Amino acid sequence: MLRFNLWWVMMITGLLPFCGLVLKIALDNLGANPVQAVHYYLGLWSIRFLCLSLAVSPLRKITSWKWPLTYRRMIGLFTFFYTSLHVFSYLVLDHALVWQNIAQDMLESPYIFMGLCAYMIILPMAITSTKAWQKRLGSNWKKLHRFVYLAGVTAVIHYFWQLKGNLAEPLLYSLIVALLLGFRLVMRYKK
Repeated sequence: MLRFNLWWVMMITGLLPFCGLVLKIALDNLGANPVQAVHYYLGLWSIRFLCLSLAVSPLRKITSWKWPLTYRRMIGLFTFFYTSLHVFSYLVLDHALVWQNIAQDMLESPYIFMGLCAYMIILPMAITSTKAWQKRLGSNWKKLHRFVYLAGVTAVIHYFWQLKGNLAEPLLYSLIVALLLGFRLVMRYKK
């Protein structure tokens, strides 16, 4: 019963940022550049959920709690959800699906290419997140899902490269990803 209630709490909590964005759009509270505000908002929540998904295993090892593992898939799917919305807003709101402009933008702005790389790493993990895929891929499933660390690194690079001003936030997320990756490397070295 407690796990069921916690599932709903996690689901509602994961959807709160989306509801917040819908509310900002409905109240016309996105500032002078609403398209940029939507990009930034969705990108920020993408990287936050990515960091949360990376933190599940270290949290379990440090605390011996097993319940976070139950929600790692959900957190990963929220990462995919917000990242997909981030990419969709770029393709539709920014470029109205004009592929020639998108291709030119990718050539001129390496951060867009890096963001696409992060998304292309997350996409197969989302597709194969079911138990059926886990069974079908066997030991390769874990190998595939270890690429989440590479997604974290590419997402942080994407974030860094697209900013021109204050780098405090990307530095914070870089530090978080580095600590989580470092923790994994230390645990692997100990084995």
